[in-house]
Amino acid sequence: MNKTRRWQWGWMAGIGLGLATATGCQTWTSGMTLPSPHYLKHPPQYFVPSPAFPLSRELATMEAQQAQPLPGVPGAAGALPPQVPPGMLPPPGGVPPMAP
Repeated sequence: MNKTRRWQWGWMAGIGLGLATATGCQTWTSGMTLPSPHYLKHPPQYFVPSPAFPLSRELATMEAQQAQPLPGVPGAAGALPPQVPPGMLPPPGGVPPMAP
């Protein structure tokens, strides 16, 4: 009887040891599963930071086009077109109906 119990305890200890080595060295504490300390042995990864505007060539082209002077406006680089004279604006109530 004594040999039978030793044999059963031996199997249980072997199964327990096998499960312990198969699951890794993770720790479960305070509701969190923490990694094993082996992650400290891995080299750090470096990710190149992305630019503020991902379309850098398109942005450079648009800025170059905006810096060019407008045709017909001497000396103005990217200036607004001339304003409409006050006499040419429609009245505030809208366009008056056309006479028949």
